[in-house]
Amino acid sequence: MSLIDALNWRYAVKKMNGQPVEQEKVDKIIAAAHLAPTSSGLQPFKVIVVTNQELKEKIAPIAFNQSQIIDSSHLLIFAANENYTEEGIDTVFSRMNAERGLPENTTDAYKTQLKGMILSRTAEENFNHAARQAYIGFGIAIAEAALLKVDATPMEGFNGPALDELLGLDKKGLKSVTLLPLGNRDEAGDWLVNLKKVRSPKEEFLIEFK
Repeated sequence: MSLIDALNWRYAVKKMNGQPVEQEKVDKIIAAAHLAPTSSGLQPFKVIVVTNQELKEKIAPIAFNQSQIIDSSHLLIFAANENYTEEGIDTVFSRMNAERGLPENTTDAYKTQLKGMILSRTAEENFNHAARQAYIGFGIAIAEAALLKVDATPMEGFNGPALDELLGLDKKGLKSVTLLPLGNRDEAGDWLVNLKKVRSPKEEFLIEFK
């Protein structure tokens, strides 16, 4: 199945049936997010996986009681770094050079330039930048789920600070930005399942300069 076919198959499932998704498929979806491109390879976000049913039930009211939270097989939470740090940047480039078999100082010039740009910004600017990187991983995870025919519901509708407090993310320097319940559609109970996928006409969507 091509990616286009997969994206035509998928939709934002409104009702899941509670049946488990094979762990092998979940692992591939997480691997896709892990392999997502990020600015300068900094990967300033984490993916949290929740399968504990009691914890999902605590998260549900934080996400306005959307049923997919409880009925999902796995709940993925994408959380971005609150800020960038000099130590964090050093760690990324040290690992990069070590795994590539390069001298430690190979990337010093670029790293110094990058630190000058990133560390001069406000924490809010850096969080917003990190959140955009998280969204890249989020989108690629959605695409991989579609290729594997795993249903997924992208969610921004939740109380981020409350979720961060519940999971202790605020103590880890993280802020939740998006949720992605994975599961299986309840075809009998989902009002959206048989409705046509609708997007704006291509001539309205696409702007070309030739």
